[in-house]
Amino acid sequence: MLKAVKALFQRDRRFLFGFIVIAVLFVGAVLAGFSPHDPRLWNVVPRDLPPSSKYWLGTNSMGQDVFWQALWAIRNSLVMGAIAVISSRIIAVAVGLLAGYRGGLMDRLLMTVTDSFVILPLLPILILITSIFKSRLSVTSLGIVLGIFGWAWDARVIRSQVLSLREREFTYTAVLSGMSTGKIIFREYMPYIFPLITATAMNNMLWAMGMEVTLAVLGLVSLEIPTLGTMIHWAVNSQAMLLGFWWWILTPVVLCVFIFLALYLLSLSINEFLDPRIRVQRLQGIKG
Repeated sequence: MLKAVKALFQRDRRFLFGFIVIAVLFVGAVLAGFSPHDPRLWNVVPRDLPPSSKYWLGTNSMGQDVFWQALWAIRNSLVMGAIAVISSRIIAVAVGLLAGYRGGLMDRLLMTVTDSFVILPLLPILILITSIFKSRLSVTSLGIVLGIFGWAWDARVIRSQVLSLREREFTYTAVLSGMSTGKIIFREYMPYIFPLITATAMNNMLWAMGMEVTLAVLGLVSLEIPTLGTMIHWAVNSQAMLLGFWWWILTPVVLCVFIFLALYLLSLSINEFLDPRIRVQRLQGIKG
C-alpha cells in the first residue's frame, strides 16, 4: 500500500495536488479548535468588515469572523463526509463481499436490495427526510443518513471484483485447505479489495459533501452548525454579493471548489492507477 502511494506521488501530479489540498484543509480543521469565538454565536466581532490584518477574511453581517467560521465549516464538512464514507463503506463492503462470494440466492436477494437503492431518486428522498428532521440533524446524523443512501453503486463494484477473485486458483486452494469464509475474505480478498474501497471512498465523499451543500443552501439542515453549505446559505440569504461583501460568499465557494477538485483528482488518479489496462501500458512504456 505504501509503495502504491509513493508511486502515485512520483508519477501523478493530480494525486499530489489533491493530497496537498486535503492535507492543508485537514490542518485548518484542526486549527478550528483554537478559535477565540464560539462559531454558533453572533455579534462577537464588528459586522461587515473587509479582509484586514486583524480579520484575515473579513467579517459577516452576523458579526462573525469569516476566517474562523470557515475553519469550523471545513472541520464539520470533512467530519460529515468522513462519517458518510465510513458508514457507506461498511454497508457496501459487507453487501459486495457476501453477494460476490456466496452467490446463488444470497446474491440475488442482496442485488435486488442494491438495485432498489440504485434507482431511488435520492435528492427528493433526502429533501423529505431533512425537512422532517431538520432541527435534529447533527453533523453525525446527517453523515449517517447520507451513508445509508450512498453505498449501492460501490457495493456492485466490489461484488464484481469478488466474483472475479472467486474464480481464481488461490480461492480453490484456500477452500480445499479448509480455510473458513472469513479468513478467505480478509486474508485473500482484502488486499485486492482495499484499493478499490479507497478509490470509491473518494467518489462517495465527493457526493456526500456536495449533497450536504445542496441541502444546506436549500435550508434543509440545521443552520446553526457551521458547514460550507450553511456558510453559503447565510451569505446568499443576506445578499452578500449585492451588498458588496464578496469575501463572505467567495470564501466557502472557493473552499468547495478546491475540495471537490481535490477529491475528484484523487479518485481519478487512484482509479487509473488500479486499472490493469493502464498498468500494462505503463509497463510497456517503461520497457520501451
